[in-house]
Amino acid sequence: MKICETDIKIKGGLLRIAFPELEKYELLPKPEAIIEALRNSGTRIDLFTFMQIKSDTAPRYPYARESENMAVLQVSTFDDWWGKQIGKKTRNSARQAEKKGVTVKEVPFDDCLVKGIWEVYNESPIRQGKPNVHYGKDIETVHREAATFLDRSIFIGAFLGEQLIGFVKLVTDPDRTHANTMNIVAMVKHRDKAPTNALVAQSVRSCAERGIRYLAYQNFTYGRKAPDSLTNFKEANGFRRVDLARYYVPLTPLGSAALRLGLHCSFVDHLPLSIVNKLRELRTAWYKRKLASVTSS
Repeated sequence: MKICETDIKIKGGLLRIAFPELEKYELLPKPEAIIEALRNSGTRIDLFTFMQIKSDTAPRYPYARESENMAVLQVSTFDDWWGKQIGKKTRNSARQAEKKGVTVKEVPFDDCLVKGIWEVYNESPIRQGKPNVHYGKDIETVHREAATFLDRSIFIGAFLGEQLIGFVKLVTDPDRTHANTMNIVAMVKHRDKAPTNALVAQSVRSCAERGIRYLAYQNFTYGRKAPDSLTNFKEANGFRRVDLARYYVPLTPLGSAALRLGLHCSFVDHLPLSIVNKLRELRTAWYKRKLASVTSS
């Protein structure tokens, strides 16, 4: 639904929580007006939540809030990032792609790119030890999902010859001061060529050329999960953890009760950390067995 020119999504069944679709990509300009419009929309929404992004991390609003983090790189020039914000090992990884025949460049959104993205998505049903949510999608679905926010998107492709082996979609805020990675995916079979490192390097270059001052790479850590290999990758590429305010505004008595009782959080957030870690170990082991059965068939 669109409220005050802002795209709003709703999740949940019993407890319905609304949030801006681009909450990680742009600052919500007038949350008070959106909250009032949601109250009068005629659609049952129990809680409205939004994030306060950008570089100013001091809380602005009087609503109930919790902390959320993002991985953010402050961009000045490409040379500054290359020489001062990353280390020798990361620079060597970024060079590795070129040495192994990978070229990385900005690309237009067209049928050729969509076909390449579709092939990247459908390389394997398992990615990073978990089910690949994009696997099995038809090319029309991939086109529709990739075509969102085209007026504010930058597409970068990593190519081995003519084949797309990885891509990144950056989405900027309206002022083009902040960009975030909506998608960054590379083929597993070409991991030895370090295409993701090369995609990050070109993302920094593309932002620097446009005067985009902040490049985000989604969350630095997720929920109560300890830092992992992805977190280490982000840190090695110069991204740092920035803690931001996430606000919650109850719109119904159910929303007020849920917020007070912590029911707006996932079930896992209420479990002891030792149990959460054990469940993650069991999930990883199950996916590894599933991966073994897929690759052997």
